Amino acid sequence: MDALRKPVGATKQKKRVGRGAGSGNGCTAGRGMNGQNSRSGGGVRPGFEGGQMPLYRRIARRGFSNYPFKVNFTVINLSDLERVFESGDVVSIDTLREKNLIKNSELEVKVLGNGTITKRLTLEFVAVSGAAKSKIEAAGGTVKEIELVQDQNNGE
Repeated sequence: MDALRKPVGATKQKKRVGRGAGSGNGCTAGRGMNGQNSRSGGGVRPGFEGGQMPLYRRIARRGFSNYPFKVNFTVINLSDLERVFESGDVVSIDTLREKNLIKNSELEVKVLGNGTITKRLTLEFVAVSGAAKSKIEAAGGTVKEIELVQDQNNGE
């Protein structure tokens, strides 16, 4: 471990300004003689373009974005259900939590048709893709879509 060393030139001492004329960075401390940036508190605010209309004001800000209302689904594939559940089981959000396929905080779950399923399962879900629904019904299972009750206080 004693052989590990930083290469030469990897560390540099920080520039100490305003420590006398002999230091090379005394007097004006590298700021120059005059002007806005030489003064204390000098400089311009972020986004200032010298009086030109700044970019953040030139770009149009209009229209509607649906982003705040976007619903992020947790994805469960048919291959996961085939691996974890037995034939005849009822698959719901609570049973997925018990089998550790989703976290406790996750409410919106969507079943996708990735993989094959041979077991007869009863699904009670918020969302199921068309491909998953047809594969489950072909295996003898049923799909019952339920409505998610939203909490009025926090808008989820």
